[in-house]
Amino acid sequence: MIHKDELVAELTYRTSRSSGPGGQNVNKVESRVTAIWHVEGSQLLSDVEKAIVEQRLAHRINALGMLSVDSSESRSQLENKELAVEKLVNLINIALRPVKKRIPTKISKAKVLERLDRKKKQAAKKKDRRWRLE
Repeated sequence: MIHKDELVAELTYRTSRSSGPGGQNVNKVESRVTAIWHVEGSQLLSDVEKAIVEQRLAHRINALGMLSVDSSESRSQLENKELAVEKLVNLINIALRPVKKRIPTKISKAKVLERLDRKKKQAAKKKDRRWRLE
């Protein structure tokens, strides 16, 4: 589990103009923040944890091995920076969470018999509705 304070030292930031709220402010202030983290170069994770993160977040990691998260929810660049860091921390922690092993279950005999009985009743109902020539 990674903490926000530990990750901040390894991040780089890029700012750009946001399309979010802010009126005319949007046209002149770079309030969107992109937090960029180099997965392979991280000192926080072990090699096994890095491999897990790379595998589970492969669709979000670019060819250079950089994981990036954007935030443009606020008008403030500082708030967006904090939000981007939080998003990144949550993303990494979710990726590192162990996957629960699925325990296969079997349908009970009573449920199977109940279903078959329902099917027989439905078939009988439809058979009774049929038009017969005699």
